[in-house]
Amino acid sequence: MDAPLNRKITTAGLLRFAAPTVFGMILLEIFGIIDGLFVVHLIGTKALSALNITFPLILGVVAIGAMFGAGGNALTARQLGQKRENDARQNFSLIMIAAMIAGILFAGIMLLFLTPVLSFFGADEELMPLCHDFAHVYSFFIPLTLFSCAFPMFYITRGQAVLGTIFSSLGGLTHIILDYVFIGIYDMGLRGAGLATGIGYSLIGIIGFIYFYFNRNGNIYFVRPKFRPYVIIKTCTNGASEMVTNLSICIVTVLLNNIVMRLAGSDGVAAITVVLYLQTSLTSACFGYSIGISPLISYNYGKRDFGRLKRIFFRSVKMLACASLAVFLLCFWKADRLIRLFVEPQTTVYQMALIGCRLFAPCFLFMGLNIFASALFTAFSNGKVSALLSFCRTFLFVSSALVILPYFWQMTGVWLSVPAAEAVSFIMTVYFIKKYKSFYHFA
Repeated sequence: MDAPLNRKITTAGLLRFAAPTVFGMILLEIFGIIDGLFVVHLIGTKALSALNITFPLILGVVAIGAMFGAGGNALTARQLGQKRENDARQNFSLIMIAAMIAGILFAGIMLLFLTPVLSFFGADEELMPLCHDFAHVYSFFIPLTLFSCAFPMFYITRGQAVLGTIFSSLGGLTHIILDYVFIGIYDMGLRGAGLATGIGYSLIGIIGFIYFYFNRNGNIYFVRPKFRPYVIIKTCTNGASEMVTNLSICIVTVLLNNIVMRLAGSDGVAAITVVLYLQTSLTSACFGYSIGISPLISYNYGKRDFGRLKRIFFRSVKMLACASLAVFLLCFWKADRLIRLFVEPQTTVYQMALIGCRLFAPCFLFMGLNIFASALFTAFSNGKVSALLSFCRTFLFVSSALVILPYFWQMTGVWLSVPAAEAVSFIMTVYFIKKYKSFYHFA
């Protein structure tokens, strides 16, 4: 039953194993770009600014879903490696029930306190109506959207990563089609964007629930769970880094939007939004690879097969280093062509984004290995180190840089904040890898 995880470790084999997740992540980011293109071209740059201000809401959902997905998968994949299949299924079922309850509570809180939350996110009087249109509609779909963030890693463990990618792609494609229908045809503005987003990602969650409930031929599927509080606690601590990463990005986005609104107004927020779209798109392959091979790491660690762990680690580091260099060169030398996808060259937003993109580009040199290190420790069920790496990289170092650098260099300091944070995070990553390599025997 665990044959998908018990495979020969080669560079080509790792790429094949992670390819569906990498492709799925890239495809979802492409759908996200198209979503932004619909908004900016059919509604306007102010709507794009509003979409960025509401982005922390989506990140909050992703944070909770990723916590249950990554943390729960690390636990169940290790149990499969220990030949405890029934425990793995019961724990999987319990984790998904806990995720649904968390999604319902989150949706209720957002609907009750939406206006003050959006104000905290950085919405001013001009952008508040646009932000409210999107967030109010989207909030109703939070529970099912959360499922769509929790399921993907379990597809990998089940040996059906391609199927997971197909389901995610179907949801993303539905999202884009409905964007055109609701915004382009029915002129529903950001309400239509919120409805399209909610339906698209809820569809992924619904399909996932049906698949894991009715398809019982694999190693993971829904069964009657046993209530084990320690499983939920372990899941949350295992997945803490993924939650911390997304929550930190959420908080930093709020801080960033408020600083940029003060320094450059809504045009500045639109420019930042364009660069952030490029950032998530260009790093999606690194995220996809790190997530995709995590079950292999957890499984082989559960088997105590340290030779395979070392091969996974060293091959992964080499591939991610090459990918990071390629992304940096693309973002630095082809920044003008990338930004033209979103805005016209004659606009203020374009000029700001062009300058910012080249200042921002060095962060890609460090980001790939930093992302991989956090996923590595999550796979070892070392939630403390993984969460610390994520917290420092995505919150502490970035927020510190955002407070200090703009004070001296205004918007230039804003653009340099993320590269500075990633460089310091890389030093921290190297330290923890050296510290724990003999403990986990992965290097």
